[in-house]
Amino acid sequence: MEQLWAILACIILGCLAVFQVALAAGAPLGRFAWGGQHDVLPQKLRVGSVVSIVLYALFGYTALAKAGLAPVLVSETFTDIFMWVLTAYFILGVAMNAISRSKPERFVMTPVALVLAVLFLLLSLG
Repeated sequence: MEQLWAILACIILGCLAVFQVALAAGAPLGRFAWGGQHDVLPQKLRVGSVVSIVLYALFGYTALAKAGLAPVLVSETFTDIFMWVLTAYFILGVAMNAISRSKPERFVMTPVALVLAVLFLLLSLG
């Protein structure tokens, strides 16, 4: 099951990365991210979207390593601890998206963050 959870997490993170690429390129989707205050993101938030893409890759790799689908980079202990940190990060993401002033962000990103939080929790417990 861990391998399935890791693959599902990577699929979702991949979709989020594509979304962040669109935001960074100037697509008018800003109401779904970064607080939803801009349809087209300003330069600083576009840079944040690019950073998010890199982080999503790291998060996905960590999930794959935890599930035994990729080599552990540092150590198994580090991977285990980082998985718990990521679980907490996604739980915080659920809360932050749920209180967003942007209705589209609340309704789309809160469930996405919740699914990722559950998947990372399951992987962390495994």
